[in-house]
Amino acid sequence: MGRVFNTTGVCVPEAHYMVNIEERLTEIKKLVDDGKYFTINRARQYGKTTTLMALSRFLQKDYYVASMDFQTFDDAKFENGLRNTFAKCKF
Repeated sequence: MGRVFNTTGVCVPEAHYMVNIEERLTEIKKLVDDGKYFTINRARQYGKTTTLMALSRFLQKDYYVASMDFQTFDDAKFENGLRNTFAKCKF
């Protein structure tokens, strides 16, 4: 089956038509190489997750890449985690 336009979820280059973001990934890699911070802040359906997944593949040649998702954490989980952490600390 050929590539299709994807309007929901992460785009996969082999399965979906996509804009070439190689130049953007190269710019972000330079920030990473220089130890700089960056943010990806756009409206929904703009390609943030797709960019992060492509960046992960792009950086794997030179870095160990870890991916974390905090969407399932709520205030109570953070509060309990902090409480448990502080309970173990001696000030």
